[in-house]
Amino acid sequence: MSRFVVFLRGINVGGHTVTKDVLQEAFTSLGFRDVSTFKQSGNIIFNADTSNPEAVKTQIESKLRKTLTFHVAVFVRTITQLKKLIALDPFKGHEEKDADFQVTFLESAPTQLPFVLPVRIPKSTADIISALGTEVFSVTRGHGDGGTPNPFLESKLKVKATTRNWNVVREIVERFGENE
Repeated sequence: MSRFVVFLRGINVGGHTVTKDVLQEAFTSLGFRDVSTFKQSGNIIFNADTSNPEAVKTQIESKLRKTLTFHVAVFVRTITQLKKLIALDPFKGHEEKDADFQVTFLESAPTQLPFVLPVRIPKSTADIISALGTEVFSVTRGHGDGGTPNPFLESKLKVKATTRNWNVVREIVERFGENE
């Protein structure tokens, strides 16, 4: 049995509203157990009999397309993967007052970044400071235009992405990672 975390991109934007109950029912109907949402409906944690993230992703995308009648980008990580990210301490040395730390989950790992790190996202106060495989780490200052790195990364890397606050990822691991 494996514990997974699914990050959904844009689940409640663009005129769509999806409740936590609808998501929990969709995930439970796939045979997943101990299904929970965290902080927002786009963060779902559950146990599955498989250890294959791609199989989980395929199942969830299909189920959500049928249930919601629109496509939702699905980013699957295991609790173990998230624990390893936290252990890397990617923001060490970047602590600053009023800064937010973000991790962007990519659909696939780029073979090469089309920019040199660190890079300031144009017309924003956000800096992408590092990347590792399917995760990109950034420091943001303020919100609004360029408040998150998603549009920049999707445009430059030509992949789907979703961004979460680093504290949310840490809280998920603290709360749901006890037996992994």
